[in-house]
Amino acid sequence: MSEPEISGINPSQPRPVRLRDALLKARIEAADRTGVVVDLRDAEVARLEILNDALEALFAQVPEQIDLFDRGISQGDTPRLWIDVVAHIMMGRDKRMYRFVQDTRFGRIVLAESHDTAAIVDAVTDYVARRMIEREHAMVVPPEPKAAEPEKPRRSRIWPFLLGFILGAAALFGVAVLAALQSW
Repeated sequence: MSEPEISGINPSQPRPVRLRDALLKARIEAADRTGVVVDLRDAEVARLEILNDALEALFAQVPEQIDLFDRGISQGDTPRLWIDVVAHIMMGRDKRMYRFVQDTRFGRIVLAESHDTAAIVDAVTDYVARRMIEREHAMVVPPEPKAAEPEKPRRSRIWPFLLGFILGAAALFGVAVLAALQSW
């Protein structure tokens, strides 16, 4: 097949004649856009690293035997500073606001949102304290309940009734027999 010739092409705006040329042009445009996205992502990661450094003093105070927290920055489409398995900090839509969120079984909830690093550090401090208290409560072994004495089985009330009925009937029969013998 021969390549189609396009007549009337404006030399200031060359149109790609072949698919390979169109793909090359599209890749170049995507690379330009990706460069801007990578720069924004790098800025987000830098801000999260600043916050991570601010949180260093807090996590230095957490006892070593408490392994609830696994702090680190994840690189991905949306960079995140993870506090533990269910809570993380990500940047807001304007890329300058920190958003501290927690994933729950009912969805994601926003715990704090601020442009100020100190406000987010305070929110993370409160969160860490609450999680440590929850851990303490979960680790406490409740005292074993005392074994309840087994209840004495309730006696049936029908047997005393039947015994009384039979004894009463026998007594009446005995009285009747005595009365009959005396009348003879």
